[in-house]
Amino acid sequence: MGRLSKYEKILVLIFLLTLPLSNPWVRGDGIGYYAFGRALLIEHQLNFEKDWLAANQSFRLGRTDGAGHILPGEYTPTGHLDNHFAIGPAILWFPFLLATHLGVLAYDTLGGHVAADGYARPYIVTMALATALYGFLALWISFRLARKYISERWAFFATLGIWFASSLPVYMYFNPSWSHAHAAFVVALFMWYWDATRGARTWAQWLCLGLIGGLMLDVYYMNVVLLLLPLFESLSGYWRALHRTSSEDVGRLFVKNLVFCGALFAAFFPTLITKKIIYGSYLKLGYEHLWSWTPHALIQVCVSADHGLFSWTPILLLSVAGLFFLHRYDGILGAYLIIVFAAFLYVIGCYADWDGLSSFGNRFFVSLAPIFILGLAAFLDSLARAWGEHRAAVFAYCMNSVFIIWNLGLIFQWGTHMIPARGPISWREAGYNQVAVVPVRMGRTLKVYLTGRKELMGHIEEEDVKQLKSRQVEGME
Repeated sequence: MGRLSKYEKILVLIFLLTLPLSNPWVRGDGIGYYAFGRALLIEHQLNFEKDWLAANQSFRLGRTDGAGHILPGEYTPTGHLDNHFAIGPAILWFPFLLATHLGVLAYDTLGGHVAADGYARPYIVTMALATALYGFLALWISFRLARKYISERWAFFATLGIWFASSLPVYMYFNPSWSHAHAAFVVALFMWYWDATRGARTWAQWLCLGLIGGLMLDVYYMNVVLLLLPLFESLSGYWRALHRTSSEDVGRLFVKNLVFCGALFAAFFPTLITKKIIYGSYLKLGYEHLWSWTPHALIQVCVSADHGLFSWTPILLLSVAGLFFLHRYDGILGAYLIIVFAAFLYVIGCYADWDGLSSFGNRFFVSLAPIFILGLAAFLDSLARAWGEHRAAVFAYCMNSVFIIWNLGLIFQWGTHMIPARGPISWREAGYNQVAVVPVRMGRTLKVYLTGRKELMGHIEEEDVKQLKSRQVEGME
């Protein structure tokens, strides 16, 4: 890897300084993700009843009755709880959780009193810190990929912009039990390795790429769109081989593709096994009823007040625009990434819950953070070519400052329920809060977040439950 550059050292320093923001709690969708790691580590089976009963109140609504018993409808025909969430985050957490578990057991043997149940604070803190680490690795790998093609300065500005002006910080720090920071990490790893071996990939490298690809799907099923990269590359290879413009013949490339698919299947096998146990079928993921082939919400996904991608996180509009400038550095890479983004957008547009329900921005696109960093870096480099380095640097600094300040203020509003966590928001109200309310409350709330976080999280959960019950009442009327 060599020595770290100046910009890499700054990124590491920022990561270390922001680690105290990591929020050790498991809630919402995170209950399902974390349950895989806890149940396998502690109970050695896929029994999630303790996780459902120990979950936050808003998660239990609709899953338990008034007496606190799990509703019969929550069980699948195999007798397991309907945990449709992915096992991949638990796979990534597992080495850290295992080390923590062994440490807790050793501590208890020496006379300590920490419950070795997966719920005690050491486990949850470990989970949160591991998620933050994976989020940072996603950024760092993406930065290194971007600087391969674009000036390191613009790769650095782009990395900072996506780090703090997108939805990523919410799922890297505030909701660490959700899967999105992990998804960004495995996508970054897959893209980096695919790009590093592109054009002359050996058998062993096809095998490694398949294993990374399988893990990428374990973490987040919608990451399947990224498999378009090796697909397009292979189709191009077949075309060149058939027209004898390549030294590699069709048969050899076909066998390499089979190796890739075999490795992909092997790495995806943990998901298939858990789905077989939970649902009785290897092919049932638990989301089938939420999908259609018709993209009914493409425009809403982009610009809706209900967690639209560009309306909530406008810096990503510049990132996507920048993808069209990548042809200056690598025409094939630029074309492939535009298609991947378009395909991902299409997939989300076909999803019934395209808004992500309780989501900051459109959280599904956190997976594409590496693509957004490349695009934003290309956009800034193009400005430097047109305006000059100095003016482009001033623009990049001001751009990041404006977008980051806006994003952090919106995160504060969303996290403290000044604006609804679910459904559309009023931009007029949000804009007023950004100017008149957030500057007054943020400092005081941040102090409480760092010193009395448990009470603050309890208050946030109470507000979330109130909003959920209010929406349920509105739905009945």
